[in-house]
Amino acid sequence: MFAKLFQKIGKTTLNFTQEFGQVSTLLFGIIKSFTWIPRSRKLILFQMEHIGVNSLPLVLIIAVFTGAVSAWQAAYQLKGIAPLSFLGAATSRAIITELGPVLTGIVIAGRIGASIAAELGTMKVTEQIDALETMAINPVRYLAMPRFLAAIIMMPILVTFANTIAVFGSYIVSNYFMGVSFAVYFNSVKRFFEFPDFLGGLVKTIFFGGVTSLLGCHIGFRTQGGAEGVGLATIRSFVLSAALILILDYLLWMLFT
Repeated sequence: MFAKLFQKIGKTTLNFTQEFGQVSTLLFGIIKSFTWIPRSRKLILFQMEHIGVNSLPLVLIIAVFTGAVSAWQAAYQLKGIAPLSFLGAATSRAIITELGPVLTGIVIAGRIGASIAAELGTMKVTEQIDALETMAINPVRYLAMPRFLAAIIMMPILVTFANTIAVFGSYIVSNYFMGVSFAVYFNSVKRFFEFPDFLGGLVKTIFFGGVTSLLGCHIGFRTQGGAEGVGLATIRSFVLSAALILILDYLLWMLFT
């Protein structure tokens, strides 16, 4: 019994170490490919449109309701403790530091990370990646680097839009349902807003975008088993990306505070 347990632990450790090494190798290959950025600008711009512009409607819809829910929750927490004049400060700081970056990161992990894994996984099982290598085209440079770079560029932009819309969504609920005026709400935001909070949230999103695209590329390149394998790769990419976003959020919060 104990022998099997130790064998399982050892096998899991070896698999984790091996996969960590593969991901690190892929990241190093992507960084080496940055010298191709000027010649890959069309690929990068296409991925920026796919990752950023096409994701904007979904991100903004989620941001509006995130702000609305934040206002209700903050009002409930402040009830009997502090006046509603602090509602703007409470919701805006929560949105800018945590809710905006994390929820946007998870949405992008579901939409883009899974999409990258599915696209590259399909190319892998249909031998299109092998065809690229036959033509002396580096798949990391041609497929992974534009997606990685586009993700780390567009994530802070998406989160900036999401934060803005979420704060206004919070104001709308505060104004129409709780009677907090525009001046009271945004004076509270202005009074307690700190630029390092905003900057820290944006820095986190760079890591979130990088992790999502990196895992999507890694899992896509390692896909096996035909259509079923592509489906499993898509699920695995989202699950791992979402989990790592939450872990990174905690670790980066410890570093920035």
